[in-house]
Amino acid sequence: MRKDYTRDDIVRLAKEQDVRYLRLQFTDLLGVIKNVEVPISQLSKALDNKIMFDGSSIEGFVRIEESDMYLYPDLSSWLVFPWHSGQGKVARLICDIHMPDGLPFAGDPRSILKRALDYASSLGFPTMNVGSEPEFFLLQMDEHGNPTTEVNDQGGYFDLAPVDLGENCRREIVLVLESLGFEIEASHHEVAPGQHEIDFKYAHALEAADNIMTFKLVVKTVARQFGLHATFMPKPLFGLNGSGMHCHQSLFNETGNVFYDASDEFGLSITARHYLAGILTHARGFTAVTNPIVNSYKRLVPGYEAPCHIAWSGKNRSPLVRVPASRGIGTRIEVRSPDPSTNPYLAIAVMLRAGLDGVERKLMPPAPVNRNIYIMNEMERVRAGIHSLPDNLREALDELANDEVIRGALGEHAYAHFHEAKMIEWDMFRTAVHPWEREQYLSLY
Repeated sequence: MRKDYTRDDIVRLAKEQDVRYLRLQFTDLLGVIKNVEVPISQLSKALDNKIMFDGSSIEGFVRIEESDMYLYPDLSSWLVFPWHSGQGKVARLICDIHMPDGLPFAGDPRSILKRALDYASSLGFPTMNVGSEPEFFLLQMDEHGNPTTEVNDQGGYFDLAPVDLGENCRREIVLVLESLGFEIEASHHEVAPGQHEIDFKYAHALEAADNIMTFKLVVKTVARQFGLHATFMPKPLFGLNGSGMHCHQSLFNETGNVFYDASDEFGLSITARHYLAGILTHARGFTAVTNPIVNSYKRLVPGYEAPCHIAWSGKNRSPLVRVPASRGIGTRIEVRSPDPSTNPYLAIAVMLRAGLDGVERKLMPPAPVNRNIYIMNEMERVRAGIHSLPDNLREALDELANDEVIRGALGEHAYAHFHEAKMIEWDMFRTAVHPWEREQYLSLY
């Protein structure tokens, strides 16, 4: 999907495609897309890395007394959005954040992922491929254009129109994504009413994270054109399945996929087993990053197909990690706990470092669990050595604080700001009086 554009290529494409505005896009610590938009007359300045912004205004960046930051565009991320007003076409470049001295900003999520990938390369794994499955809900909007909690259909898994009323919107999303260079592998209605999934081809880890952010922007933009609100909130509706973002991952070196071993009973190399063990070992530590909001933990409960327990299998989908059946170049592990509210740069970085810790320490995973964990009682899980993911954001933050590997993957700046922001979020939730409480107690007491 990406192309190795030069500066001259960008200048030429902007002119040929009659681009009038340029979005210099980046992602804040909480996974929200930000951008500085400039007229195309400022293109040369942007390509010279001279566009500045106020970093003190961005969540998790810097204090006001050190606020000047610079946008360094990744030229391979150039694309022109297919929608535009009468004011002209808009292009975008995804940027890394640098300090005035030219050094990468330690709290830039994209740079954090780059550091993790550089570390993997230093261990002999120059390539990490990631395939993601971000699910979302399409909700109706009220007369004022605000989202409601009413889903747009009552369809179920793989349903078709007329039951799947989101089909036309989903099809338009696919067409837009394909026009931007995405290779779409599947598009279908998910289990819950109003829930959808569009799968696109895996990519190198950095590009995969960029793609997730672009995907979310496209989905929300197209949905609004259909009078709908697309939400990547993990559990918007009680009693229905939540939205996950399963992450398939594999490592490559010059000989190919290092996760594959034809002589192994599972087709997994010793490196894959070490990596898998690292994921399981640090799962509780990285959950605050892969499931970063209070609502994430309403999804991670039994009964709705989301993984709650730390185990792996090649056969069933109830454990945290599944090993899909594909072998050879397609050998990979699928971590099923992340949800689409996560910052993909941080999520991929912490999972990679967790897996690499397993490789470095030569950890070995326990035996696979091929039973349905959801129907096992607590005593059976204890006997099988199956632990649970954190029950809530506060517990996850405590686990993160105690996991030096995951904290190291984030870096102290990002960790400190992330932890502080999430503790504030938890305290706001903890001290709020919720409708459920009033329904249960207002009349009774």
